[in-house]
Amino acid sequence: MTLRRLLLVTAVALGLTAVGPTLEHGWDTPTAEAKPKTSSKKSSKPSSKQSSRKRGKKVAKVKLCTESGKKKKRRCSFVQEFQGHGVASASLRKEPLDRPSGDIWLSAENLREEVRLNIYKPDGSYDDAALAQLDEMFRCKRTGEVRSVDPRLYEQLSRIYDHFGGKRVNLVSGFRFAERSSSRHFHASAMDIRIDGVTIREMYAFAESLDGGGMGIGIYPRSGFIHVDFRAPGDPSYRWTDYSGPNSGKARKKSPGRTARAKKPTS
Repeated sequence: MTLRRLLLVTAVALGLTAVGPTLEHGWDTPTAEAKPKTSSKKSSKPSSKQSSRKRGKKVAKVKLCTESGKKKKRRCSFVQEFQGHGVASASLRKEPLDRPSGDIWLSAENLREEVRLNIYKPDGSYDDAALAQLDEMFRCKRTGEVRSVDPRLYEQLSRIYDHFGGKRVNLVSGFRFAERSSSRHFHASAMDIRIDGVTIREMYAFAESLDGGGMGIGIYPRSGFIHVDFRAPGDPSYRWTDYSGPNSGKARKKSPGRTARAKKPTS
């Protein structure tokens, strides 16, 4: 037995503290002052953040700030990025819509193209050549694909043009071939539009007045446009506010192969 081990055994027998930090084999030497380790386990009660994640997907929020009063006091709050709801049938239009003039003055912002035309022939039927011109204006920016757009959408576009005094309507987005199939843009039955000198709140309110059922209408305050679409057959009307900013969707990864019908359509 080595001298070091002999001293250690003697010290333990006398109830004294062991000399040196460790034994030969490297084990920790217990000391008289050693205290039991406290448990590092966290409370079993989940935090509100954890519980919200367990209940479902994490809700995206954005910071909105407003100024009020003479001193322009700034107040900020966080709101859900997307807020949507269905529409009660009692809130929908009951009277049939008047026939629009058919006149349209449209500028496609992404394509830098402009057209002025009338969608009707003198006998009141659709002018196929005029519709084809508009289909070109609504083509997919990324792929150049052209589709026959739902002509009811062009009639609503003409009504919006008539209502706001014949001001040019700017098309932000029309048909999108490079879009998931749940989007009404993919089905060539949706448009994102704005008008210079007209607030999007005014445009949104008027678009709502045109809905006799089966339409989707959204407002994008930070991007500065409204969305108008015709839903898939049998789908009810829907309204939403989307606070996402321009091009914010590019940073998000979309799930491939999603084919469910859109309840919360993309812009």
